[in-house]
Amino acid sequence: QVQLVESGGGLVQAGGSLRLSCAKSGRTFGRYVMGWFRQAPGKEREFVAAISWSGGSTYYGDSVKGRFAISRDNAKNMVYLQMNSLKPEDTAVYYCAANWGTAQPMDSPDVYNDWGQGTQVTVSA
Repeated sequence: QVQLVESGGGLVQAGGSLRLSCAKSGRTFGRYVMGWFRQAPGKEREFVAAISWSGGSTYYGDSVKGRFAISRDNAKNMVYLQMNSLKPEDTAVYYCAANWGTAQPMDSPDVYNDWGQGTQVTVSA
């Protein structure tokens, strides 16, 4: 069974930075896309970023382009989300997710098969 565990969330002032990590455990076969989503209270889950197996292709939601960067280290089974210039509207629970197949589009939560438990990010004004 595959598990995804996020870490690195916390409280930060507006303009600050945080780096989220997602650790994958368990056996998997083949190449897979990793994504980050977030969900604020009373809102739908929102696509943040995704990265291909090789790391050569990355995708970002419009609200985070230019501020966030996704990366991965397949040897360590890790995925990262570097968040800079944080804003109060970035406050949410952040989830990492794995897409084991080739389903599209990558900004849809429906194509992801496994999810972590989430980590809270709170940005104060």
